[in-house]
Amino acid sequence: MLSVSLCIGTLILICITHWVYRWRNPKCNGKLPPGSMGIPLLGESLQFFAPNTSSDVPPFIKKRMKRFGPVFKTSLVGRSVIVSTDPEINYFIFQQEGKLFQSWYPDTFTEIFGKQNVGSLHGFMYKYLKNMVLNLFGPESLKQKLLPQVAQAARSNLSSWANQDRVEVKEATANMIFDLTAKKLISYQYDPTKSSENLRENFVAFIQGLISFPLDIPGTAYHKCLQGRKKAMKMLKDLLQERRTAPKISHVDFFDYVLEELDKEGTVLTEAIALDLMFVLLFASFETTSLAITLAIKLLTENPAVLAELTEEHEEIIRNRENKDSELTWQEYKSMTFTAKVINETVRLANIVPAIFRKSLKDIQIKGYTIPAGWAVMVCPTAVHLNPDKYKDPLEFNPRRWDGVESNGASKHFMAFGGGMRFCVGTDFTKVQMAVFLHCLVTKYRWTAIRGGNIVRTPGLAFPNGLHIKISEKDN
Repeated sequence: MLSVSLCIGTLILICITHWVYRWRNPKCNGKLPPGSMGIPLLGESLQFFAPNTSSDVPPFIKKRMKRFGPVFKTSLVGRSVIVSTDPEINYFIFQQEGKLFQSWYPDTFTEIFGKQNVGSLHGFMYKYLKNMVLNLFGPESLKQKLLPQVAQAARSNLSSWANQDRVEVKEATANMIFDLTAKKLISYQYDPTKSSENLRENFVAFIQGLISFPLDIPGTAYHKCLQGRKKAMKMLKDLLQERRTAPKISHVDFFDYVLEELDKEGTVLTEAIALDLMFVLLFASFETTSLAITLAIKLLTENPAVLAELTEEHEEIIRNRENKDSELTWQEYKSMTFTAKVINETVRLANIVPAIFRKSLKDIQIKGYTIPAGWAVMVCPTAVHLNPDKYKDPLEFNPRRWDGVESNGASKHFMAFGGGMRFCVGTDFTKVQMAVFLHCLVTKYRWTAIRGGNIVRTPGLAFPNGLHIKISEKDN
């Protein structure tokens, strides 16, 4: 009996040892990049999600770059991943979208953003949804409709904030942008007299667990995130059903376009895809932009010379008007050249998107290594944006480094808004919101920092203590 037990124990030990060996040494028809797969199942997830207060390349990436080089393998949340910090490889990956690679995100992201979210769709369906979004947030719509609405929202909110003892910038700007975007998308305005359900609050719960360890247990940030999504999706679905039964009117918001598409014979759009798209747009439009604006305020506060140059550009715009109180025009927006550099420098340092994922469609040979078919590939924008070989003193806030640099799109060394065919469709909308907000702020108001402003990355950007400022009107 003892010998049988020993045999069984030995067999189990051999199986476990073999499994661990295979985990640490994945099969590959070629040469895998160097790296560590971490412990079975968990991989190196704990190290990846560990909070840090550095504005530099995340310690997880920096340590492995130093040990293994610009390309290495790892395992995150049970998935084999090739991490690239090499600008040439990153550019190649983006250019081969739909050929050698396709957009991919971990299962946890799919659970959060929805199985039919725009980031998980490919080919014709992705282009179809992209064109729908551009109809609302593209350059023509911005020029004709959205610019004055963005300006009005900025003026109204800044006037209100100036009457308060202090304002927490991240929360205040998120509210401002959410209200504007929700109105354009679904004509949503929270009315406590009609409903106790606040759509914005559900997104707050969602954001707090978005980039957290994917443990779906009550009490965890990830569980709260999923619950926030569930409630927000129910509200969006209810709003869509209400709109379907309402009298038909001309296009007022994005819901109208969606309903028109859903009613077309032979349409490829489904209600599930439409709702997931709405959810992603609401999140992306206000969370990322409010983070960027908050960081811009922090950096301008800490760099008075840059603030002075920015202020001068915007005051000159007003001096050049025939009527000093006239509305901001598209031509004036396009003349904000230094502002554009401030925005680029802010998003370069912000690195709001810590990783961009793709999946290899076949075995791919690149720079002496093999990326096996089906493996995830993680492009790391932070390592590109903070590369001292490209950006002198990369942690310094220096908008003048963009002098003479074409930066309207993506490049090998700048991917704050993605790259390739999946370059963010909301880029122009984001830049307009930031530029117009800064215009309204620096021409009419001054501010002082009160407290907060500390940054934590987990690995996404966050202000755990907020950024609290006191805003007051300038003397005329």
